Amino acid sequence: MNIKPIRTKADYKATLKEVSALVDADPAPRSAEGQRLDVLATLLQAYEAKHQPIDPPDPVEAIKFRMAQSGLTVKDLEPLIGKSNRVYEVLNRKRPLTLAMIRRLHASLGISAHVLIAQGASA
Repeated sequence: MNIKPIRTKADYKATLKEVSALVDADPAPRSAEGQRLDVLATLLQAYEAKHQPIDPPDPVEAIKFRMAQSGLTVKDLEPLIGKSNRVYEVLNRKRPLTLAMIRRLHASLGISAHVLIAQGASA
């Protein structure tokens, strides 16, 4: 199994192409091709983490996403944020999230506290 590190964008593109072909072939996990796919995918993941990091989502966008995902309304957020006018203020970025709101949103909706604390939380 002749595999080399991904150091350049050209290496990255070539590895992506090879991984795509291996995925299309759908090799058995314990086969030589399956093991090659596993190793190349790990190398791609490491390269992408270093060269193409993904920033955490904006706190308000994370709340809106969870609302859409779970079919929640402003009324459903009232126990977590406050009266409906306060919920609207938070969702419209007129009011920052407080620590108490962050704790309740995290506990009730499962949104990462790290995401809710991010800079976009303040007005």
